Amino acid sequence: MAGLGEIYCVSFVRGVAPEEVLRRFGVDEATFAEISLDELASRSWEESADSSAGWVGAASLGGWSVLVEPGGWQAAVAEHVFTKVSRGTELVSVCRHDYAADSFLYAIDGRQITWFDPETPGERVGDEPDRLLDRMRRLGLDPDAEEIDDALDRAFQLAAELTGLTCTPELLERRFLAAESAHGRRPGTHEGRPR
Repeated sequence: MAGLGEIYCVSFVRGVAPEEVLRRFGVDEATFAEISLDELASRSWEESADSSAGWVGAASLGGWSVLVEPGGWQAAVAEHVFTKVSRGTELVSVCRHDYAADSFLYAIDGRQITWFDPETPGERVGDEPDRLLDRMRRLGLDPDAEEIDDALDRAFQLAAELTGLTCTPELLERRFLAAESAHGRRPGTHEGRPR
């Protein structure tokens, strides 16, 4: 996604309002502000810690909330985050990380159904790692392939199939409810793989 940089996570949360998604994610509610994606990215990179985005934003779209972490990956790989965010609902996350592993996560009601790196989809983890296998193969994320071309784009296609939402520049040209991430203030490292 243009403008989000080399590290980012875009997540979709079914039927949960943006404000509640941000609370579940773990933000400083005193910093709530309605801002553009460009401003969100700018604030996030300025305030980021080594471990995640400094700011996160959410917007409502088609029965889902779109959660954006410029410079972050918490919703896709941090169990303490995705279990809270997905409680009582579904969470689909796609994360780009140029210095570690990209990620795709599908979680339901606090359970990690499947997680994988789109470039190596044969190495899946979760309670039901094969649940999306037919869809993955159809979209070119074949676990038996030696190499996956455009792996991240294919992961976004899988997310679109699960949510009915296509991640386009137009989708992100909206105002986001944003706040400073509590995770962004903690030191730590990105491990690249949950569990």
